[in-house]
Amino acid sequence: MQQNAFGNQQSGSTGRRGGIRWWVILLFAGYAAWQWFGNSEPDPFTGQKAHYGATPDQEAQMGLQAFQQVLTEERPLADNDPNSIRVTNIAKRLVEISSQVEADLAAENNQPSPKLAESFKWSVAVLESPQANAFCLPGGKMAVYTGLLPVAENDDAIAVVMGHEIAHALLRHGSQRMAQQKLVQMGQMAAGVAIGDMDPNQQQMVMSALGAGTQYGLALPFGRSHETQADEVGLMLAAAACFDPHAAIPLWERMAKLNGGQRPPEFASTHPDPANRIAHLQSLMPKAEKFYAKYCGGAK
Repeated sequence: MQQNAFGNQQSGSTGRRGGIRWWVILLFAGYAAWQWFGNSEPDPFTGQKAHYGATPDQEAQMGLQAFQQVLTEERPLADNDPNSIRVTNIAKRLVEISSQVEADLAAENNQPSPKLAESFKWSVAVLESPQANAFCLPGGKMAVYTGLLPVAENDDAIAVVMGHEIAHALLRHGSQRMAQQKLVQMGQMAAGVAIGDMDPNQQQMVMSALGAGTQYGLALPFGRSHETQADEVGLMLAAAACFDPHAAIPLWERMAKLNGGQRPPEFASTHPDPANRIAHLQSLMPKAEKFYAKYCGGAK
């Protein structure tokens, strides 16, 4: 006689099937709680608890390696190309003000400035590509794709995008994703051990359900939260560098029309719905205008 997954006896089968090793689940739950709540630190930009999977120095080293790889695979424009000069000048203005904005936003949350901006070894490349995109890696290595320039239309909008990407690096979002991924991977391993006695088909169903739950309930919302944070910090950077923050609204309206406006619903995306993103940016304009007035000597 055997017991099924609910503890009832059954006969006529060979080999154990259906059992869940609950002690594995409980052990992992305890470890996850200790790891998540016991190893957090305040994010100076948001005031919220955050978890990091690497040190700033480690992040910068990984960023440099990734940037060097990109430069070998993509086609950077020459330094004297007009678009390179244009983007470099925008980047310089953003970088020059980044330490002050970093300190201002940290002070709002009663936190000391992390002083990441002054530790970064900043550089920017313009890459020949139809992509309407840009990035800033940990450590301050930036790139703008030429496909972004006609969509942005003006320097103010380019600064909004570059500010957003710089914000991801200052907020250490890559390191936060690493910490989350490590915990998710351990959870998947623990789940695999815990259901190891179940029927293989049941195992596959459970792991598929777990994967979907993790994706839609944890990873994607986490990504959308990071985008929202970067929108706010990036907008303040652009405003403090004396670019017009209001350019963000028509920029994201144009971005929303790319690819015929086709995109997955917000719950299935790492990015906020364009309408929600624009509404959030509009709500940030009074704050951005204060940053502009403080650093640029007048209202915008």
